[in-house]
Amino acid sequence: MALFVAEHRHPADRCPAGNPQMAPFLLQILSDENASKAGLKLHGDAVAKGQHHLFVIIEGPSETAVRQYLGPFAQAGSLDVIPASTCEEVVDRGAC
Repeated sequence: MALFVAEHRHPADRCPAGNPQMAPFLLQILSDENASKAGLKLHGDAVAKGQHHLFVIIEGPSETAVRQYLGPFAQAGSLDVIPASTCEEVVDRGAC
């Protein structure tokens, strides 16, 4: 499986955290159990305070699979999925 960093941004007036239907649904996407059922492995997620900017570190078989799984986030804003490496891998190969 390959490693990816996913970034989701949305405007403050479309913040899904305040939507009583959307918020619980999005939390389910970020659950280890549901990601595993989709053949993915979540490593972590974080929202930059006050920035409406979510980062997800996730492993999957392809960028397409990760993008499809996290697709509901794109309904509230943007979704970028970026191929990534661990720091150890970068050091081992001697370049980013």
